[in-house]
Amino acid sequence: MSEVFERFGIRHVINASGTETVHGASRASERMVKAVASMLPHWIEMSELQRVASDSIAKTAGSEAGYVTGCSAAGIAVSVAAAIAGDDLYRAEQLPDVDGLKHKVVLQKGHEVSYGSTISQMIRIVGGTPVEVGTATGCAAYQLNGAIDDKTAAAVFVQSHHTVQSGLLDLKAFCEVSNKRGVPVVVDAAAEYDWPGMIKAGATAVIFSAQKAPAGTTAGVIAGKRDFIRACYVHGERGIGRPMKAGKESVAGAIAALDQWRDTDHQAVAKAEAVRLDKAEQMLQNIRGLRLEREWDPPGNPFERLMLHVDPRVARISAYQLGQALASGKPKIVLRSLHVDRGYLLLDVRRSDPARVGEVA
Repeated sequence: MSEVFERFGIRHVINASGTETVHGASRASERMVKAVASMLPHWIEMSELQRVASDSIAKTAGSEAGYVTGCSAAGIAVSVAAAIAGDDLYRAEQLPDVDGLKHKVVLQKGHEVSYGSTISQMIRIVGGTPVEVGTATGCAAYQLNGAIDDKTAAAVFVQSHHTVQSGLLDLKAFCEVSNKRGVPVVVDAAAEYDWPGMIKAGATAVIFSAQKAPAGTTAGVIAGKRDFIRACYVHGERGIGRPMKAGKESVAGAIAALDQWRDTDHQAVAKAEAVRLDKAEQMLQNIRGLRLEREWDPPGNPFERLMLHVDPRVARISAYQLGQALASGKPKIVLRSLHVDRGYLLLDVRRSDPARVGEVA
């Protein structure tokens, strides 16, 4: 593997930032590598492989069925297309022209976030019209209900640390309003964990990244109601989502990742992560100008990050400058830098090699 880095002049990365796509999201386990390698030399009927994936998704997420697409962003686009045009092949070929079709897609204003692309762009790319509800920091049930009309095709809910974390409708309340109005709820849960809980809350479809929490290869997983997933299959294979389709290696990797997720002792994983975070905290706690604080994942996933508050008056360096300095070296060390404007970095040990935690600290 080191030969690849040397050949292309690419730096090794020590990841203390988490499951961010820009850093490759996750390291694939040997189980993932074998699953993908075993698929690559063969021809296969993709519909049969997707059927196997559907069964694995259903078992893992507690849904009726599932479908694998190129990534979770593709999953949003495909799901919105399914909500607009159903499984009608003629209508599928019509998109993004939505003439004669329901096309409005409601979402809370505080959920219009960017992950490299905005949520609204994934809605618009298939012909949907985003309708933002409430304010950036507040949304009530009556506002969501009032925004739904006879042209509303879907309601999108974003479960992510990127969104506003208070003042908005939670998923259960969002689903209650939408379901009463007969509007399917599509949940973008790219990096989240509790997919069965989201299905139970009333979601029609839940989308997550196979390469993030399940630590598989790059793919988007759509888990949901059988009829809706059938429509997703239409739009992912023959419709507007065709450029976003998953290849055999991605589908095989997603299946292996979900099987691995079901077999994993998640309590043991959480304990090991806590030990690594404790080690990092102990090594950093006496550095002048650095104040440490624990933070639970804002959307409620079962892990903590370490907040590194930097006092530039004492440290003679800002949080931004510290992040840049760590990232400029060889190997490149990356911490989560979403909040450098607030004076702190986040250290996330979930994807770090236990043997290299000391190099970060």
